Amino acid sequence: MTSRKLPRTFLGSAALIALALSGCAATISQEGLEQRTSVAIGRQVGAFTIANKTTETGGRINYTAKTGDGVTYQCYMYSATGFQKAMSFGQTPNSDAICTPMVGKGAAPAAASASCNALNKAAGRC
Repeated sequence: MTSRKLPRTFLGSAALIALALSGCAATISQEGLEQRTSVAIGRQVGAFTIANKTTETGGRINYTAKTGDGVTYQCYMYSATGFQKAMSFGQTPNSDAICTPMVGKGAAPAAASASCNALNKAAGRC
């Protein structure tokens, strides 16, 4: 019984392909995702849950944030991939979360107009 050795170039190529494929995934932690979502929706961490999280090639993360009182947001953000972090020596930042309140039952309350202050309210103007 003879054994065949694989050429080093084949092993090196296989390792490089495995590294490249693993480098496509986003690298942000769950805590980082929750912190950025908290800022985007104006709720404390723990006052909402994150569900339906999917990651696209290139580091885009799509997800749904749902608050305890039933308000639902569709969110996304960009996180550096493993490859991007490696190529920038860990200096590639993650983006802020971008969240949109969903219309309908459970939608976020409308923001008060900037011109609607206490005096305008008292005068019945808003």
